Amino acid sequence: MTTIGIGLTRTRAWLRAHPLALDAALALVVLACMIIASFAGPHGPEGRPRFGARTPGGASLVLMAFGAAALVLRRRNPVGVLLFTCAVTVVELVVDDPPSPVAMSAVVALYTVASRTDRPTTWRVGLLTMVVLTGAAMTFGATPWYTQENLGLFAWTGLAAAAGDAVRSRRAFVDAIRERAERAERTREEEARRRVAEERLRIARDLHDVVAHHIALVNVQAGVAAHVMDKRPDQAKEALAHVREASRSALNELRATVGLLRQSGDPEAPTEPAPGLGVLDELLTTFRQAGLPVELARTDTDERLPAAVDLAAYRIVQEALTNVRKHAGPDAKAEVSVVRVGRTVEVTVLDDGAPQPPGTGSDTGDGGGHGLLGMRERVTALGGTLTAGPRYGGGFRVQAILPVEAEAKTAGDT
Repeated sequence: MTTIGIGLTRTRAWLRAHPLALDAALALVVLACMIIASFAGPHGPEGRPRFGARTPGGASLVLMAFGAAALVLRRRNPVGVLLFTCAVTVVELVVDDPPSPVAMSAVVALYTVASRTDRPTTWRVGLLTMVVLTGAAMTFGATPWYTQENLGLFAWTGLAAAAGDAVRSRRAFVDAIRERAERAERTREEEARRRVAEERLRIARDLHDVVAHHIALVNVQAGVAAHVMDKRPDQAKEALAHVREASRSALNELRATVGLLRQSGDPEAPTEPAPGLGVLDELLTTFRQAGLPVELARTDTDERLPAAVDLAAYRIVQEALTNVRKHAGPDAKAEVSVVRVGRTVEVTVLDDGAPQPPGTGSDTGDGGGHGLLGMRERVTALGGTLTAGPRYGGGFRVQAILPVEAEAKTAGDT
């Protein structure tokens, strides 16, 4: 963008922010035009206007000043300004011959009214203004009623009403397009969220069907095998074969269902078991090697947690320490505690990082950021609770309370 373009853009922005200054400048321009035109005689040589043919009187100058000054208030009270400028114009048409072009102020005021009202009001007010001003010029003027000055006054008032109506229509059209675009954007986002929710529900239903059917079959066949293992080993082998076939079918269908979520460029899924608190020390070692001092306190080393709870606890510690590494500063330290309390396990991650200003980082503040959102969804799915927020004096605190019987409840619901 050139320097001239930048200057014009800044000027337009300043004028939009200061409409009164724009109206004052317009009033000065209209006053200058009226004064210059008042020195011109309409009937010069060869039908052309001739400057210096006449000189406006003091009353005309006062009326022109009043008409132009009223335009400063044209946005605040457009109808009142139109009535005042029409009255000043009629007075000029009556007292001065030939009259000075005070009607310019009435034309600008009529344009303002037309651009800020509806179409029926525009045509009623415009027609009344044309009749009043043209009638006054025909009635009190020294020239015949059909002269070009009278017809020109009629044309200029009609042009002002039409121009104002066109500007109002264009402004309404642009506003309608902008509103339609905003509505379409909102609708698109809502439709995307709805489709995501429907897809998640469909996938959850598919996973439920796969797991429920095959795991129930495995459970039944395993019970049969255990019951007849000693007395009928051949029947036990057959039951175990059914268990193997059902588990293979479950894995294949589960792989096909999850494969729908994968994209062409995604890496292959790992084949190692899902991590849990059993490998928590290895996880903390990776953070210590990355420069984050981490202390661990736990009381659940001799207790085995359900797989879903074990994985959720591991992921919460991993995500919380990742946030500490990213947002708490280079000198921050972290503390991790895993405590078994009754039928729940409490996972807490604390850090002493410097307080972050509001909006800093993607995971600061309670409920903000995708990391905290993912942890909260994971905990809520197990029936637990997650609290996260700044600590008094600096740092951040993440605490998850997970019910140990969540997996049993889930299996019972299945």
